[in-house]
Amino acid sequence: MKLGISSWTYTWAIGVNDYTPPCPLTPSDLVDKALSLGVSVIQVADNLPLHSLTSQERRLFAAKAARQGIELEVGTKGLTIDNIRRYLGIAGELRARLLRVIIDSAGDEPKPDEIVARLMRLVPELEAARVTLGIENHDRFRAHDLADIVRRVDSPHVGICLDTVNSFGALEGPEVVVSTLAPYVVNLHLKDFAIFRAAQMMGFIIQGRPLGQGRTDIPWLLQMLADHGRDVNAIIELWTPDQGAVEDNIALEAAWAAASVAHARRYIAG
Repeated sequence: MKLGISSWTYTWAIGVNDYTPPCPLTPSDLVDKALSLGVSVIQVADNLPLHSLTSQERRLFAAKAARQGIELEVGTKGLTIDNIRRYLGIAGELRARLLRVIIDSAGDEPKPDEIVARLMRLVPELEAARVTLGIENHDRFRAHDLADIVRRVDSPHVGICLDTVNSFGALEGPEVVVSTLAPYVVNLHLKDFAIFRAAQMMGFIIQGRPLGQGRTDIPWLLQMLADHGRDVNAIIELWTPDQGAVEDNIALEAAWAAASVAHARRYIAG
């Protein structure tokens, strides 16, 4: 298992919604971040879309990462045939072996049967490219639905990108999600969280935390994956809360990234 960072580790530094930093973080900057933190994997996802770069920019990024011994993974949003084919091409440019995907995109929320049909069409292309597709658990689908999709496709090139927090959107906590999806995991998003009551006591708030300062049971999680023989890259993601100013958000997520890597190193040496 190797430890890595993501474009979702530095969401505020890249820019989100109406918050635009004066100098947005680039893929090349992520290589510098990885080196400073001492991690060996970078996952560039849909908040820093690689298809928006030129081919030359992607080549320079790949070359810089290769010189530093950094493994690259790519991510996108939208399980359409055309989008996955586009990102298979990008994965080839970056020599990436993992393509993480969120199923839904604007105007396209396919049902399980349609998802399986699309994946079956894509499997030969995944095999030819030697790329594994990691479907992220993300809001709409319950864990047993995702497990059923992967079982029906029945290919070593299609699995689960397991996120430790996302499935609260489907009313499922980590215990159910990990127990159900562990056998199919091909990539891991390490994310920590806290749950607390709103100030007026009406309702609960789920908020991000640095690794080790929330409720994600990392030793249990890693043991569950090991029990199923899943030796995958672990990518740190952060839900850094808004501090009211872009510069404060950027500073906080940088501190959280460093603290999260330090904590993860208790369990992950690679």
